[in-house]
Amino acid sequence: MASISGVIFLSSEGFSAEATSRVFLRKMRTCLMRSCRLVCLALVAPFYLLQFIGLRSLYKRVFPFLANTITITYNDKMHNFKRELFRNLARFANADGSLRLLEIGCGSGANFRYYPYGCAVICTEPNPHMEPYLRLSMDANQHLTYEEVLVLPGEDLRDVRDESVDVVVCTLVLCSVNDVGRVLQEARRVLRRGGALYFLEHVVSDPSTWTYFCQYVFEPLWYLLGDGCTVTRATWRNLEAAGFAELHLRHIEAQEVSLMIRPHIMGYSIK
Repeated sequence: MASISGVIFLSSEGFSAEATSRVFLRKMRTCLMRSCRLVCLALVAPFYLLQFIGLRSLYKRVFPFLANTITITYNDKMHNFKRELFRNLARFANADGSLRLLEIGCGSGANFRYYPYGCAVICTEPNPHMEPYLRLSMDANQHLTYEEVLVLPGEDLRDVRDESVDVVVCTLVLCSVNDVGRVLQEARRVLRRGGALYFLEHVVSDPSTWTYFCQYVFEPLWYLLGDGCTVTRATWRNLEAAGFAELHLRHIEAQEVSLMIRPHIMGYSIK
């Protein structure tokens, strides 16, 4: 190390040693992370096996109760974010004030309270056992008009006509679908020109964080308990590639929810 006029210079050897140390620590962290994930996989492997012998269909019946319970808590913690997200929905209403909205994977109807008065809602949900909880939300939100409930996956909205809705809503759905790109294509297809897709999704954290470490290690267990929920998706990239005319997207940290799903994206895309 040398000093000239009060400025300190590190030798190339010092820089090299520091860089080598950082590379070593990264490799050790990656090795530890992969080892822990393998342990987690080994522990949950018997439960994955049970899915293949018929218990998955049984869990599909139980999951709506669990999802509804979790959703109530999540809604309370994310209330301000949701209110901010949906505050300009009326912007996409027609000249006569009507607003036709399609929600993909509406679950138990947690978003209904945020939709404007008189909005006509079409619900899609792939799990038919969600319907009792959905009906309860419908009864509690009489300010809306409900057109129909379609038991359809987000990748195949075959019963919804092209360019027939003003708004599509997708919250906590893209984490568990089989094909994110296909869901976004379907959303874009059913939207009228100038309509908007609203989204609120948890996403993968920065790889340098301990949140990412936990997401990567415990994802096999989370996927099992969450009925296909994946915590390591960079969903913003799918939105960027979906072909919308405008994309308004924010990365946020939902500090009050589980560490596994704290990183979120929220916003809307305009066709």
